[in-house]
Amino acid sequence: MGANARPRAGRLDHGKQGKRHASHGGSINWPGTLLNGRPRQRQDVLFQQRTRAAHELWLVIVDASASTRRHQALSDAKGLLAQLFDDAYRQRARLALLTASGAAPKWQVQGLKASSGLRHWLDGLGAGGGTPLLAALGDAALWLAARQKRLPAEQQRLLVITDGRLKEWPSLPALECPGLVIDIERGPIRLGRSKVLAAQLQTGYRHIDELVLG
Repeated sequence: MGANARPRAGRLDHGKQGKRHASHGGSINWPGTLLNGRPRQRQDVLFQQRTRAAHELWLVIVDASASTRRHQALSDAKGLLAQLFDDAYRQRARLALLTASGAAPKWQVQGLKASSGLRHWLDGLGAGGGTPLLAALGDAALWLAARQKRLPAEQQRLLVITDGRLKEWPSLPALECPGLVIDIERGPIRLGRSKVLAAQLQTGYRHIDELVLG
């Protein structure tokens, strides 16, 4: 992505780099399908055919702070991640995975091909500590900018999985790729900050209840 390419809602299934085609066969384009909400019939599912020139990276930021223990939010997010990891493996996409929990964010993988080892990490993922999501977004923006300079032809997609339970934030870093915030906030009282976060990041937004994978 170029430096002037700001992420916009509804553009996860298209990019300026590489080739990616909508089709009625091939592998499922999960980022594009999720952005359109719950697939209720086959026509709602986006497929793609890949060419050798298409290289793709999924940058996934997972909020695993203590608040995500509530109402099985993290448990449902883990189910979503399991499907995404499987799909990335089938599509030979690379993954960059960053968790936000405790005192500071932590990289799990940075641009590696999806592997079965991610399943073991996912099984052991637990919630706890603070919410260093803003720091994670800052780290991701720096890493992504450096990678885009090194691999300008790579298609990058951003997925942020969070309950949005953050204090007020003064500003947000610019992540120069199409993205989607998946809201995992549950319970009778919802702050709705994930939707605000998505608007300020200029990404798409979906609540996890809208998504059906499989």
